[in-house]
Amino acid sequence: MADLIAQGSQPQFRWRRRLPLDVPQVLGRAGGPWSTPWDERISRKHAELTFQDGRLVVRLHPDARNPIFYRGRRSDSFEIQPGDHFVIGETTFTFANERVLLGQNEPNPITERTFSIEELRSQVYRRPDQRMEVLSRLPDVITSSSSDSELFVRLVNLLLGGINRAAAAAIVEITEPQDVIPSELKVLHWDRRILSGADFNPSERLIRQAVKTKQSVVYVWSGAERGPGDFTLSEGLDWAFCTPISGNACRGWALYVTGSFAGDAALDVGADVDSLGEEIKFTELTAATFGSLREARKLARKQAGLSQFFSPVVLEALADQDADAVLAPREADVTVLFCDLRGFSRASEKLSAQLHELLQRVSQALGVTTHHILQTGGVVGDFHGDAVMGFWGWPLAQANAVTRACQAALGIRAEFAAAAAQGADHPLANFRVGIGIATGRAVAGKIGTVDQVKVTVFGPVVNLASRLEEMTKAVRVPILLDEVTAAEARRLIPADEARIRTLAKVRPAGLDTPLVVSELLPPFLAWPQLSDEHIASFEAAGQALNARDWPRALQLLHQVPPDDLAKDFLTVFIAQHNRTPPDNWDGIVPVARN
Repeated sequence: MADLIAQGSQPQFRWRRRLPLDVPQVLGRAGGPWSTPWDERISRKHAELTFQDGRLVVRLHPDARNPIFYRGRRSDSFEIQPGDHFVIGETTFTFANERVLLGQNEPNPITERTFSIEELRSQVYRRPDQRMEVLSRLPDVITSSSSDSELFVRLVNLLLGGINRAAAAAIVEITEPQDVIPSELKVLHWDRRILSGADFNPSERLIRQAVKTKQSVVYVWSGAERGPGDFTLSEGLDWAFCTPISGNACRGWALYVTGSFAGDAALDVGADVDSLGEEIKFTELTAATFGSLREARKLARKQAGLSQFFSPVVLEALADQDADAVLAPREADVTVLFCDLRGFSRASEKLSAQLHELLQRVSQALGVTTHHILQTGGVVGDFHGDAVMGFWGWPLAQANAVTRACQAALGIRAEFAAAAAQGADHPLANFRVGIGIATGRAVAGKIGTVDQVKVTVFGPVVNLASRLEEMTKAVRVPILLDEVTAAEARRLIPADEARIRTLAKVRPAGLDTPLVVSELLPPFLAWPQLSDEHIASFEAAGQALNARDWPRALQLLHQVPPDDLAKDFLTVFIAQHNRTPPDNWDGIVPVARN
């Protein structure tokens, strides 16, 4: 594969990047991998590069303000071969096609040395200010790199900038063996200080030894009998060392540096090896800092990716655990909440010419639901059209999952009610919600492919919560609970936080099994329109209904305030049968699907 090497007016103004085959790239200062921010004479878009058929085609971009010089002349379009270069401003761009040949004609080193931590700690820097200045750039190298390939380029440049005797540097990786597939050694990126045209021949034996022992290892070949083609990079390169990078985020990675000893070749080899201690200590610090920062960045990205599903409390609990193991699908006792956004169709008609505004309002409305789910320690499981599903009890068991779900539901209801009270100008004013909550056994976990992953929950309890949410339209209440959830809520939640009233035994459309549904209500202080006495009258009416004493049921329902729409559900049913229960009535109120 071919590379393009950019070299500016200063040694640190440099990069080496792999050229993709037959894919045009724009060279300039506009950002991205082909950017040269150090040279103001290069335009934001200056040249188009295409690597094809072993040559590099270079064309001046229409937006370029300054010329391109090739072989000393201005040229707007030309082709170059490996080893050729062109110049823009103060930067030289060289087209290189140097291969990486691992372990080719590798002789045994005449000296091999492993440096201990104690030896490196006692090593004194001759120019500590220069070393620290280079190391201080490492956090920015990591945080500002948009991809691993960009990160590798910058890290290798940092090594060359911090080790004056280095002729070349690389970041390498040894993959873990899998079944019958042995481990593989990869050169993730490499570069050399001076273009020589020779192939890059890192010592595979040295790299594998360093990664295996987890220590910096030095090989010296000076004076050793070399095989055909000279094993080292070029004449005079006679040492190399490899330093492993620790941490799970860099598993199997290492830094490889090679160069030559300055001075008389007759000098004692042992003394020469000792003189590399300063360079190795710098590389060890670079590797340790790089590994720690990358580990922190990996954790931050994982936390950011999980934060859309999990609350901060759950994230904290998962921080020191293997995410794949924790998120693997498994059975759990969960409480599931479905929240449907009402008023969307009407808002769509009114804002048909302002779709961007509509999208913002819908996003804000859905955000209310997800906020309350996460705030109460729940998991945002999925979006179904304009409905949101959340659940509690996984990945961590929660004994108070019902309490948390009910708190989330009441919080959602209160926020939309407050928005409606502020008038039609409020972004949420035209929206209402219907919420269904059910509790039971389900399978929860992370599912999906490499391209798309989500966290969700499966099982009859999920379908029941969804059906309860749909039923809120017919029953005309904001929040419906199944029997298990209602019983747990009565047991766990004090009346000054929430109230529950039993509505009826119903048979939803499409289901054979009837169920008792209850409404979740705010406490009296938050919802004085419906007193505890009103709730008692409603539930007594339900008991009279089941006892076939419908006149008594109507009498009790009339004690409930007229603006309580739930009582209309029962009074309409009684009226439809002329206030007389049918002979075959089984005490179940049918609910049609809206």
